Amino acid sequence: MSRKNGRQNKQFPIEDLEELELLLNHNNIEEVKLFNLIKVSVKHKTKNQKKLTESIKKNEITICNGLPGTGKTFLACAEALKLLKNTVKYKRVVLIKSVTTLKNEEIGFLKGNMEEKMEPYVDSFMDNFRKLIGKTRTRKLKELGLLEVLPIAFARGRSIDNSVIIIDECQNISMDNIRTLMTRIGNNSKMIILGDVKQKDIRNKKDSSLEIIIDRFKNIDNFGTVTLTDPNDVIRNPIIKVIEEIFDDLED
Repeated sequence: MSRKNGRQNKQFPIEDLEELELLLNHNNIEEVKLFNLIKVSVKHKTKNQKKLTESIKKNEITICNGLPGTGKTFLACAEALKLLKNTVKYKRVVLIKSVTTLKNEEIGFLKGNMEEKMEPYVDSFMDNFRKLIGKTRTRKLKELGLLEVLPIAFARGRSIDNSVIIIDECQNISMDNIRTLMTRIGNNSKMIILGDVKQKDIRNKKDSSLEIIIDRFKNIDNFGTVTLTDPNDVIRNPIIKVIEEIFDDLED
């Protein structure tokens, strides 16, 4: 694979071994070139962040309830990229997010095709990928079909194989719909379900599924449940802790 001074080396250089592994993991030379450029290195800032990534690695389905600013979506995207790059069985990342709008903030008709209509709703996902690997590589992932956005309405009837599936804003997904989504997991797939029970925008808050599935699936094999609800888990900006405490006092 590599020659130096006209002689063939019996051992591959490290970079060639890495490229060989990528070739085995990916079917397309464009994918190999892209993943040669992608390096994902994330340091945990809290014990619960580490619990989340360990659960994603260990379990087939991980369910996480976390406060704003705890890094739950960022960590999920980082682990998904690592699995996509380094593991043969995962061929793409599938992003699913509720399109529920904020209370009294309906935005009306959106122009464009389905992908363009979904863009405002999934941009928080894309922000995390852009932070991890940059705009150009995030766009390339989408172009190569390695990063797919799936509306909830189009999930029914599908079997999602060889994928890392990330479902965000689960607190705004009904029990019927989360059942549909969870049963879409196919062969050689992993699912990460994220949300914040304090930010329910679903019309009937009793329909929210996140608290229920965390309670029902804890301590079951191949499921991991993680909470990032300690104020110390908030790492985005310390002022978020103060905001949360004030609003919690108002609700008491």
